[in-house]
Amino acid sequence: MAAPAASLPDAPIVFFDGACPLCNRSVAFLARHDAHGSLRFAHLQGNHARANLAPDAVSFGQDGSVVLFEPAAGGRVSLRSAAVLRALAHASPRWRLLGWIADRPLLVRALDVLYAFVARRRDAWFGRHDTCALPDASFRARFLD
Repeated sequence: MAAPAASLPDAPIVFFDGACPLCNRSVAFLARHDAHGSLRFAHLQGNHARANLAPDAVSFGQDGSVVLFEPAAGGRVSLRSAAVLRALAHASPRWRLLGWIADRPLLVRALDVLYAFVARRRDAWFGRHDTCALPDASFRARFLD
């Protein structure tokens, strides 16, 4: 069972667009595969995003980008594909190599091209919620707002 979010003050926080169905599915995937409960989750539209991220990172995330905030890594903020790769590396030891890929700028730039392609089309492909979706009961304890 995952530890409650309050007991993980240095846990990485995955910030995402809460009104985006694709983003919500991606976060649900991360939560299901994060067996040790090492990640926390928050909407980019919420209070935790305003408290932990610079305003430009919050507005940057509104374009469909996932933002990962890592307090234990000196407050590192990762965007787009680097954020996804690092979040996956935190979620499971079998995906630790993905964290290494996130540190390779040329690979990340190439992946960001694909990421941007999907992000631009996500609303047309998956629709949009009027408000931020509520987290599933199975990982609500790790959800910050």
